Amino acid sequence: MATEPAPSGLTLEISRSGEIAVVKCSGRLVFGVTDLLYTQVKQLIPGSQRITLDLTDLAWMDSMGIGTVVRLYVSAKSAGCDLKLINLGKRVREVLGVTHLLSVFAIVGEDGVRMP
Repeated sequence: MATEPAPSGLTLEISRSGEIAVVKCSGRLVFGVTDLLYTQVKQLIPGSQRITLDLTDLAWMDSMGIGTVVRLYVSAKSAGCDLKLINLGKRVREVLGVTHLLSVFAIVGEDGVRMP
């Protein structure tokens, strides 16, 4: 008898400084947990000039995760808010590269340097 896989955990740590918010994502951004990210970040958009998703500890992102980040990007842009990604791991960078989304997002390095 097959066993159900363990639920994929996603944890968010949100810090704000004025109109700038940083959301540190840890775990896996996959089907079943994407609503957590969408709900939390969507609430930040009206009061933020810039939102940075820190993906240092994000191990994996599936198609639902990609869709969620794209939805947040569109919502933020429509509201005049910048959504940036920082510290992409190798696997997350590969997924965004395969889907040709690296050029869409502002990818920022550890020292605030924009990455190609």
